[in-house]
Amino acid sequence: MKMKTKTPLKQLKLAVPAQETPITSFLTASGTFHDGDLLLNQKGLRLISEEKESRPSDGKELEFDFLLDDLETIKVIGKGSGGVVQLVRHKWVGRLFALKVIQMNIQEDIRKQIVQELKINQASQCPHVVVCYHSFYHNGVISLVLEYMDRGSLADVIKQVKTILEPYLAVVCKQVLQGLVYLHNERHVIHRDIKPSNLLVNHKGEVKITDFGVSAMLASSMGQRDTFVGTYNYMSPERISGSTYDYSSDIWSLGMVVLECAIGRFPYIQSEDQQSWPSFYELLAAIVESPPPSAPPDQFSPEFCTFVSSCIQKDPRDRLTSLELLDHPFIKKFEDKDLDLGILVGGLEPPVNFPR
Repeated sequence: MKMKTKTPLKQLKLAVPAQETPITSFLTASGTFHDGDLLLNQKGLRLISEEKESRPSDGKELEFDFLLDDLETIKVIGKGSGGVVQLVRHKWVGRLFALKVIQMNIQEDIRKQIVQELKINQASQCPHVVVCYHSFYHNGVISLVLEYMDRGSLADVIKQVKTILEPYLAVVCKQVLQGLVYLHNERHVIHRDIKPSNLLVNHKGEVKITDFGVSAMLASSMGQRDTFVGTYNYMSPERISGSTYDYSSDIWSLGMVVLECAIGRFPYIQSEDQQSWPSFYELLAAIVESPPPSAPPDQFSPEFCTFVSSCIQKDPRDRLTSLELLDHPFIKKFEDKDLDLGILVGGLEPPVNFPR
């Protein structure tokens, strides 16, 4: 019997992404990640500037403080390119959180963006952005202690209800737009990844934006961006073609999400019977060269059709801003109806997996 010859170890090569600046350049002897006025370690995040000037209360502060060791894992509820998400419980208080754990391996330009986003997380005062209560750094890992949204994401909702009726879509849109107004106008942040799995829902019917920075930055720095299905589908023409983009790229993505929720399928899939998603190049060609998708006027109200059209415009200059869309007739049409999104999602099964 002939034995297979093993490949000599010296011939095996491991491809390691190049780093402009090693992460150790920003670590103190105690293992603290230090950049400017930001200090992040196993005791949590601290901004030196806050020691000189007290931080205004946003009503979201926890009434208790804790360390990472005070949290016990109940189960893993999600695995994505950005890291692992666990459902955790505070050992002494019993409160539930979502803990996102991400390996940190970053380049200089990415590091600066992460620092900026950590500061935004720390100071967030918007009820339509998922709260990041604490962040920790220890042994090359960043842990984000996030608000737990017990009905998962809009993607989970769509899986169960198939389509969302216009009145409830108006409620969803209003909350997402309020979150985007905060990110765009107050924090001057482009989300870059608005999609159903990044819009989280709880049993009270609250809709909140998540993953508007840190997780995507870290995943990108490790060369572990989401697959085509998760990342490129909702990109605006200027983004997917590699051109310059601005806040309006988030508006295109929102329009795509809203249209998908209404018709029950991704807008660039021609019919429910289509067996496979378009390839990246097919999608690229469709987004860049074909007319944008629209809501069928024989199935939806004129207000909804024009709302979608105001978002999904090929030329970003033709899209309305998040602030302008809040005054759109589609949003105003249902404002006085006292609609409770909690009625729609309250009876749904909690998701098996937390959104990526």
